[in-house]
This record gives sequence, C-alpha cells and structure tokens, in this order.
Amino acid sequence: MTSVDRPEHPAQASSSHMMKTTKRGRPFLKDTLDLFATLIVSLNLTTHKQYFRTFPNSFTTDEAAANLASLKFSQSNRGPDPRDRSRIVTTTTTTTFSMTRDMAKAMCQHFMDARLIENAADLGSNLFKDRGTYALTPKGLHVLERFISKNGMNSDHLQPVFASQPICIKLLHLERRSADDEIIVTQSVITALFRRFVGRHPNYPTQPSSNPPDAFQEYHERSKGVPLMDVQERAQPLLGKPTITHRYCFAAVSALEWLCDFTSVVGREEAAEMAAQFVRFGLIKLVSDKRKNNDSAIIFTVRGSTPGGNSPVTQHGEFRCTAKAIYRITDEGRRLAQWDEASVSPLSSTVNLHHGDRASVEDGSADGTPKTGIEAADAKIHRRISMAEKLNEATEKKGNVKSNTDRLKYILEEPSYRALFRDFLKANFCEENLSFWLDVEDFKRKFNTTSSAQAAAPARLGNRATPGQAAMEKHHDALIHTAFQIYNKYLAPSSQNELNIDHGLRLDLANYLGEVMNGLHGKSFDGQVDTSQAVSFNATQLQVLIKLYTRIQTHVLRLMAMDSLPKFIKTQPFQDARQWLGEGDAPGDDVQFLTSPPAPPGLGSEAEETGGAYITVSLKGSEREHRKIRREMPGSPHVS
Repeated sequence: MTSVDRPEHPAQASSSHMMKTTKRGRPFLKDTLDLFATLIVSLNLTTHKQYFRTFPNSFTTDEAAANLASLKFSQSNRGPDPRDRSRIVTTTTTTTFSMTRDMAKAMCQHFMDARLIENAADLGSNLFKDRGTYALTPKGLHVLERFISKNGMNSDHLQPVFASQPICIKLLHLERRSADDEIIVTQSVITALFRRFVGRHPNYPTQPSSNPPDAFQEYHERSKGVPLMDVQERAQPLLGKPTITHRYCFAAVSALEWLCDFTSVVGREEAAEMAAQFVRFGLIKLVSDKRKNNDSAIIFTVRGSTPGGNSPVTQHGEFRCTAKAIYRITDEGRRLAQWDEASVSPLSSTVNLHHGDRASVEDGSADGTPKTGIEAADAKIHRRISMAEKLNEATEKKGNVKSNTDRLKYILEEPSYRALFRDFLKANFCEENLSFWLDVEDFKRKFNTTSSAQAAAPARLGNRATPGQAAMEKHHDALIHTAFQIYNKYLAPSSQNELNIDHGLRLDLANYLGEVMNGLHGKSFDGQVDTSQAVSFNATQLQVLIKLYTRIQTHVLRLMAMDSLPKFIKTQPFQDARQWLGEGDAPGDDVQFLTSPPAPPGLGSEAEETGGAYITVSLKGSEREHRKIRREMPGSPHVS
C-alpha cells in the first residue's frame, strides 16, 4: 500500500506482486535480505530454553512463522511539497508480506542458506526445523544493522543483541545480473573475492592455549581469511617419490563455510561455484581427496573463455565439495594475494568507516604486467586513500580554515580518531561541541527517512489509521522529543551543556522558537521548552529547526577546527594512532568499491552488466574493534 500523507486528504493506493525467484528456486538476494531484516525488527528476541539449555536473543520457529504470516513494513520519506516548496510533505509506503506456515519455514530456510541465522541449539545443522530455536549470525547482524541505518528504524530493542554478539565488520558483496540474480563473474571480481578469501597475510590459526577463545576472538581470527594448514604427502619409495609438504592448504568444507560467512554468496552451491572459479583462474589446486567410494560427493564445475598466451586461466574449473578434499593456494594465487607486499599491522583484519566515495585506480594484471583495452577496464582495482594521505593533503593547503575543517571531518569519520578526539575534548572540558554535532547528524538522518516493521494486529473498529500512518505519527512525536531534547541540553540558557555560539545564531533560534510557540499557545517564549508544549510542531516547522541546528553545527565544526584540532594532532595518543592506522587497512567508506564503481545512469552500457565487488562496513563492529585496539596500544589508557 502506498499513501501520500497530507493533513487534508491522505491518498492511498495498493498493489501486490509475487517475490521474484531464481532458476534454483530461491528468492532474489535483495528481497531475501530485506525480508530477513524486516522480520527480525518485528520480533522480540528473548531468552528461550531447549534441551535444558538457555539461548539469549533468540526466536522460535513458531514466532517467525506467526510474524511472516502477516508482516508489515512501513517507510516514510519527507520532502518539499512540489506545489509549495515551503511546506514539507510525507510519503508513506506500507508493504505487507503474507505467507502460509510452510512458506514461512521455506523462507527461513533461505535465511539459513544465506547464513543470516543459525540453529542456536545445534550450530552444525543447516536445516530449519519445525520446532527449533534460532539466533542471528555475525553476517545477519551486519545485514540487519545496515538495513536499520538505511531505513531510519527504531532499534532500541535490538541493542542488547548488537552489544553481546560478534558482528561481521566487513562483508564482501558480489554484484548480480538483474534478470536472474546470478553473480557476474569477471577477472576483477574474482581478484577482489580471492584477496578477501585468503586475507592480507596467510591465516595460520594460532596454537590453542589453556583458555579457549571466546566467540569474539574466534570470529575475529576467522575474519582474517580462510584458515590454512600444512599437509604432508607420504613418501612412495616404490615410485621414487619423497615426502612432500604442501604449504598454504585448506579444507574444501572450510572454504565453503568461509565464503558463506563473509561474502554475499547464498548457500554452499553458490560458494562452490566461486571456489571452482578460483580453480579455473589457477589460484587454488586440489592436493588430495581421500573420500571412500561410498562417501557422498558433490563436484561443481564451471566453464568460461580463456585469454590465451601464458595466462593461468583455463576453460573449466572443478571444485570437490567433500569432507576429505584438501586444496592449496598456488604460486599464482600467492602472487595475486600480494602477501609479500603486505605490511604487518594490528589493523590488518579491520576496516574503518567513512562517508564519501573516493577511490584511486591501480591498473595492471595480477603479475604486474600492464593490461590494455577491455581486459584493462575489467581488471581495474580501486585502492582506498589512506587517512595519512588525507591528513597530509589537507596539511598542504597552507593551514587555512578550510583545510583544518577538512582534516576534522576526516577525523570525525574514522572511529578510532573520533574516539581519541572525544577523549581530548573531554579532558579540555569542551566535549559538548562534538556531542552536539553528532546528535544533530543522527537527528537529521531520522528526520529524512523512517521505517517500522511489525506483525499485523487485527484492525480495531473505528480505527482507520494504516500501520504506516500510525508508525509515522509515533515517529513524528519521537522527532519532536529529540529536537527539543537537543535544544534543552545544548542551547537553552543555563543548560547543562550549553554551547558557546555566536550571538546572532542564538538570537535567530530564540526568535523562531518564540514565534512558533506564541502561535501554538499564545504565550511568550522564555528560553525554555517543555516537550509537552511542543507536540503540535509540524514537519515543516521541524525542517526549519533543522536548518537552524545545521547552521550551529557549521559554527561548532569551525570552532573545533580552529581551536581544538591543532592541539589535538600534536598529542601523543593521536600520533600513536596515526602510526598504527597508517600501516593498516586504509579507512574506507561504509561502501568500498574493490572493482570499478558502476557508471552513472546513462553513461554505462545498457546491453551488458559489467559486475563488480564492494565491501560494506559495520559501524558497530568497527567501533568495537577499534576500542579493543586502543586498549592494546602502548601507553593507551583503558577506554570503556
């Protein structure tokens, strides 16, 4: 259902359609991820008991099926009224998912195949059972976090889950054909996928200690790349073969599990297809498969064209999905992984969060030889600009205010630097400047887009409000509360964290609030706002208030850039952090293109989809990882 929310006559329209499915019978990946996140937001994840054990933050088969029977997702977007640009109108779209219990169970099986949920009582089970207890995986939490952030959803009830479980910090997405949702395989895509698969350094698991690793440590180690081992091949004296030790080996099953957990592949079959591409590109090779004749075996084969010449790429690749199959990384694979070129860093397995789309291009093939024509365009790999480059570039602008503002923006975008900067401001009794800037940023995001997900309740007689309208009204009340919570905390006279701002800005804000409050209640404005008196604020008035807050944001940012930043960058904690971060993964965007970014509409080829790979970054997981690193840095104080 779609409606345009106007005060006079809300317009409503409805449409229905079936979810698109692939030739393999699964829903398209985007629909799968959206429906998964919508379901989880609608559920109340609590503690469940099964087999005399308790499982926190979980849900049951019955709860999932009940919500999927009639699940409503409402999204509201605000924008200027085309007929009157001074007014703000709200468009609310409500999507209802309806399915039988059997369909709901089949959908949840797709969630398990995509490694979004797992059987809490039996982690080795890949089947969604009729009477089971299920929990979110680190990959599922990553997808859920991005869905909540993108759609402006209230996730207070999910914070205990994010705080207590591992989150996939960076998830590699492989672009798909729009017609059939199949992964678009190109040399640059396989390059990006393989480098992520093997990691920046060979991932040999550390020797087990007396204390078993917790879930966070175990997942962190796996995130570095597929776990490797050395395999000895026994000598065969009769054939004149000595003992051979194969290095950089891995189990076939481990490869499939890793691809399912850290990339957007859906199920072992699709993971095996990508592994077979590794074989076709000459990056991995079978060492042994000691399965017995009666053991089950799935052998996945892919075919493609060969570039000719001395290229290691062959026409077909075969990957054995058996419990005893062992593969090794070839010399070509090690060259492509660039292990010898990588520098050791405590941050090598983490990615930082940024906002913006900045990338530079490195041309050339895996062995360093230049490429030309179509091959070169296909193999472009985009390198993220490091924080050190950004800071140095801003420094070269001869110290003007704009360069300091740019440098501050870079610092605010990087979790570790931002946390250090907050500590610095707190020590200098001016933390309120940063707190205000961050609070307003969050407020602006919530104002522009808001969404809700809930299992539909039976309609009450006399209640004509749609779920989308009810959610929008509730969200609008929350926005009003947030807007004046910010005012009372930072801007009201004698407030607890009153900002030191320009007199003209404070006067403009006071005059506007006085005008609105007088119009609403006929009372003069005394500088204080009771949120109960501001409930009549409409969206247009909130929009004007946001513009005033944004002006104050700019003033506060400039103030921090001129006064606090020059002192902060001279501190030892910042210098230490810069040294550590400069060696590791370059702070990237929340979406990092590992292949050529897609062409803008109208500039790319409409006849052929070129494909690509990109990484999305979990803010919650990244910040938690950086807090851990900061605690381990030499001379760094404990940060809670």
